[in-house]
Formats: sequence, structure tokens, C-alpha cells
Amino acid sequence: MYSLIDVQKRLLPDLLAVMQKRYHILHYIGLMEPVGRRNLSLSLSLTERVLRSEVEFLKDQNLLTTSTSGMSLTNDGKELLEKLASVIRDISGINEMEESLQRKLGIQKVIIVSGNSDESPWVKTELGRAAANWMKSSLTGENIIAVTGGSTIAAVADRLTPVDTEKSCLFVPARGGIGEEVKNQANLICATMAERTRSKYRVLYVPDQVSRDMYESIIKEPEISEVLQLIKSASMVLHGIGDAITMAERRKTSSEALKEIQGAKAEGEAFGYYFNDNGEVVYKVQTIGLQLQDLSNIPCVIAVAGGETKAKAIAAYMKQAPRSTVFVTDEGAAKRLLEG
Repeated sequence: MYSLIDVQKRLLPDLLAVMQKRYHILHYIGLMEPVGRRNLSLSLSLTERVLRSEVEFLKDQNLLTTSTSGMSLTNDGKELLEKLASVIRDISGINEMEESLQRKLGIQKVIIVSGNSDESPWVKTELGRAAANWMKSSLTGENIIAVTGGSTIAAVADRLTPVDTEKSCLFVPARGGIGEEVKNQANLICATMAERTRSKYRVLYVPDQVSRDMYESIIKEPEISEVLQLIKSASMVLHGIGDAITMAERRKTSSEALKEIQGAKAEGEAFGYYFNDNGEVVYKVQTIGLQLQDLSNIPCVIAVAGGETKAKAIAAYMKQAPRSTVFVTDEGAAKRLLEG
């Protein structure tokens, strides 16, 4: 028995395409409001002529309003957007993709957002929103949340809102991060998450990678040791997945180590571990903080990464990911992962 959407796909495909286009316009305005028409045109890859026509239609339907500062959704627009979300997921086949990718990766859950963050930077905001929503829904009474650095995890911090008063959160950096770009350091992201959720946080002021001798010395410091104990006791981990070579260059890896990473054909990186396409660890950075083997003892592990170009890195890491992992990604990465 055909569903109504199946019938529409066969008989009225143009209608569904128009619906998706108008949904994406409303969706982007809802994320970025107030937003100007030119910015909207560039972000959605629509000509200004086409966008002008669509905006006028949506305005006539009382779904958006315009002002000198830009376009914003009306209450009717917000309500319609919320109701349309599940319909658009069905039309796009996202629900089926989530189930297929979950089976393929062998993990607890996959959450896919529309779009490709390689092509549309605003999709990273959606990744952040989806991860933030799942994180908040997974909180229990008392929570220690270990957080890595990176721009994607910073996007999660930006979408967090205050948590229920009966739940407490303590945010801790999953590992040292001094040396990275400040806005993407785990310490700053922890502070932002704590501020937005009205919670507490601790910092770990140590380098991202250290020598063996420095490692042995640093972990004996009482304050460092206390934070490390909190990290090991985490009930939730929120982390990104990086492209191996990109991450090695960002860390200012020595030329000898970079050659070793390239020679081993590393594809992905997480927690200072570099993985080849078989999921084997081919190189490891000496880091202070959470180690790969620690993940198996943590009830909730949330991995966030998107973009078609990240697919190989994601596939490499996922062969090592614990089954408790909830993976938040976008259509661009999901489609490439399902293609194999």
C-alpha cells in the first residue's frame, strides 16, 4: 500500500521539490534570523531573482516578516516549520538512511541532519543543534561531561540552553588543548557549555601533546590529577572526528611524524589516535586526558562530524568506536558512508 508521500513522489515530484525548497528557506531563516536576502541567497545557492519570488510568496502566507535588519519567521512560520520537519525527513529518505547507517556502523544510534556542511556552512549549526538536543535528552541526575575541542564541538556549545534544575552538569575537557586556536580549545568550549546550561566546569591547562617525561611529571600535579580523575569518571563524552593529515598539520606535527602518518595511510583522527581505513591505530600522540580505551567504560558517547570530505575519516574511526556511540552527521557524509 502506497503512502501519500510515495504517491506524490510518483505523480507530483515537482510539488515535493518546491516544498523542500521553501522548507529550506524557512529553516535557514529560523536558524540565522534576522538574515538579509543576499546572505540567504548565497547560503542556499539560489539566485536573487528566484529567492525574491519565494520570499514574496512566504511573506504573503504570513510565514515570514521583513525589517531593516533582515528576515525573520512569524509565529505561523515557526509552527509550520516544526510540523514540516518530519515530513521533509520522509521525503528526503533521512529516516531510512539513519537506520541503514546505524546497522552498517554497528553503533547505538545515528542522527542525520539535512544538507552537506562542505557546501553550506550553516549545516554545521544544525549539527550543533541536533547534538545539543540529544545531549540534553540523555542527561540524568548528576553528569560529568568530557568534551574535546574543534569547530564542530564549538557549534554544539552555541546551541545549548539551560538544563532542568533537578539535573547537574560538570563540563571537563577530554584532554589538554593548549596550542590549538583559542576559540576551538576544549577549555573554552567547556566554559561556554557551562555558561549556556548554567552549570559548572573545570579546566585542564596542559599542552595537547607532550613528551613521555613531561607526561609523567605533569600528571603528578595535584590539580591536574584531580581533573584527570573527573575525566576518567565521565558519564558522557562529546567529541569530533578529524581528517588525519589536516589534524596532524593543525597540531604542527614534526615532519618526521607527518611522513609516518602519511606513509601509514592514516585517514581519521580522534583523541590523538590516527586510524587507517581498516580502523587500525597507525600513530598515537602522547596526550594528557581521555584515552581511546576509556570510551568503553562511558555510558554515553556522542560523536559529531559532517561533510562529504570527512567520510573516509569517519569510516576509519567508526571501526574502533564503542557500540554505545551516538553519531550525529549530515546528509553529505551519510550518503558517502553508505556508498562504502
